Amino acid sequence: MKKVQLAKGTRDFLPAQARRRKYIFDVLERSFQRYGFQPLETPALENLDTLMGKYGEEGDQLLFKVLNSGDFTRALGEGGISGKSLRELSLLLCEKGLRYDLTVPLARVVAMNRHEIALPFKRYQIQPVWRADRPQRGRYREFYQCDADVLGSGSLLCEAELVQLYDEAFSELGIPVKIHINHRKVLEGLAQEAGISGRFAEFTVEVDKLEKTGPEAFEQALRSLGLEEAAVRRVLGHLAANDPERIAVNDLARTGAEEILSVKRFLSGTPLKNELVFDPGLARGLSYYTGCIFEVKPVGVQMGSLGGGGRYDELTAIFGLPGVSGVGISFGADRIYDVLTELERFPAQLGGMPRALLAPLSEGALLYAFRLATELRRQGIPVDVYPEVARLKKQFAHAERLEVPYVVILGDDECKAETAQVKDQRTGEQHCIPAAQLAGHLG
Repeated sequence: MKKVQLAKGTRDFLPAQARRRKYIFDVLERSFQRYGFQPLETPALENLDTLMGKYGEEGDQLLFKVLNSGDFTRALGEGGISGKSLRELSLLLCEKGLRYDLTVPLARVVAMNRHEIALPFKRYQIQPVWRADRPQRGRYREFYQCDADVLGSGSLLCEAELVQLYDEAFSELGIPVKIHINHRKVLEGLAQEAGISGRFAEFTVEVDKLEKTGPEAFEQALRSLGLEEAAVRRVLGHLAANDPERIAVNDLARTGAEEILSVKRFLSGTPLKNELVFDPGLARGLSYYTGCIFEVKPVGVQMGSLGGGGRYDELTAIFGLPGVSGVGISFGADRIYDVLTELERFPAQLGGMPRALLAPLSEGALLYAFRLATELRRQGIPVDVYPEVARLKKQFAHAERLEVPYVVILGDDECKAETAQVKDQRTGEQHCIPAAQLAGHLG
């Protein structure tokens, strides 16, 4: 028999793990709601023409495309695949794809519902996305994004609020981070000063890879873009700057630097728990960013970024709605999960767990357990009932696997006296409790 395996880059989450994920989602959802963001959900499937061309050439290659149903080969015509590019084949054979992120679908929703949505529109979204990437630690093909975006305002107050949101959420989760900030116009200014404005997309790709590939590979990449040695040295010097004012090499870069300083002025009266760092080497490879960009990196843990985002001014125009500026951030829930696990920062008791297992020792006790469980649940106490009469040792073993704090032992004597033997699994203490007081004891 063939061994059953998961698809590469995906994971199962058993009950204990699922509760931990829900804890992360609950913390983030509370944070979003405190800042006035409203919930939104979009389909897993989008039309390919909605997705393609929005993430750059590399992003297009990472899209999961869904093969058309029926006799899809008819679309190829008599020539078959001969002479057709990958993009052409994709569009012929596939009309739909799995969403790559939550931002492009948001822009589509706003454009399609422009008369029903009040601008500025603040929305949060917690849903899975899919990328045909090479799986590795902290990188999956299916993973959840938790996004907060504002559409319909160009105010830098929005950027400042998003920095605060990052700071508060990661503080509540117990993960120390650094919040990195840069501006696409800073990078455009550097490319202009180096004389490679026409190759800006390639330049940002190399900047985005700098931390991973190292300075030597980066220098070589810049030379391949046509830069002389002196220009390479200037670019490296600019990327080492730690102050926005020091990187205003021309009008473009100065515009970006001034907007970063404006965001910092908003935040000057409200100290952050985590450090906000100007990082001129932050590029954010997605091609739709136009203004401030962000990335969040954990402190003391070897892990990639835990979140990122930025300003995008032209995204809704692609869908026929020009003039709507947007800015947003994303939390990488799967990486946050891995970091919390490594740091052992999950709470010992998580919501959704039963408070007790009711353990019946006879057929009469099974009916009694069902009645008690019904009353406890009505009073808001989550409990489980072992569904058949079994040896007490077996029921205790089940309780240990469920990690419930209490076992309620019910025999014929307890049925007659309307009582229950309650054992605290954490201390080993056992007490006889009247049935009427059971909810108070377990709660």
